[in-house]
Amino acid sequence: MTAPPGINPDTPGVAGVDEVGRGPLAGDVVAAAVILDPANPVAGLRDSKKLSAKRREILAVQIREQAVAWAIGRASVAEIDSLNVLQASLLAMRRAVEALQPQPVGVLVDGNRLPVWSYPAQAVIGGDDSVAVIAAASILAKVQRDAELTDLDRRYPGYGFASHKGYPTAQHLQALRQLGVSPVHRRSFAPVKNLLPETHRG
Repeated sequence: MTAPPGINPDTPGVAGVDEVGRGPLAGDVVAAAVILDPANPVAGLRDSKKLSAKRREILAVQIREQAVAWAIGRASVAEIDSLNVLQASLLAMRRAVEALQPQPVGVLVDGNRLPVWSYPAQAVIGGDDSVAVIAAASILAKVQRDAELTDLDRRYPGYGFASHKGYPTAQHLQALRQLGVSPVHRRSFAPVKNLLPETHRG
């Protein structure tokens, strides 16, 4: 993987952070932060979206076992609706990094925006497929959120959360029309908002 200019991802103590769940109509935004151990690398890291679910699960176990530190952060459905999904995503990433023990010496963030914080940091577009420590974070975030949506599928049957993970598939939109809006749906997102009574649209 190619190192970006600026913060060296191979420097001990540098964290990677990524989030998942900006596009779905339901569920929290989940972020993960990881500090890898240069002496105990994890092979096969890449963008979580390019890995099979089984491969992500295997790598997630390795990351949790071999990393110097890892942490999960989130922003709730209520925070997404009140802040907007971009700000909620940045908040989730900040919470993940702040939860790391030990704290990082610098942070590499997937994308083109940085959370508001005091860490030396660099945004890396496409970092989840070019920087190992960000790829590790993307894998942990994806595995965590997928598990949570599978749990929501049991709590709110009929919507198909376990299969589409909250994304606006035809199946999901049809279930929304038939079953109505659940407590875990994002009311600020148009496909959900349009199904609410006028008095609840905000």
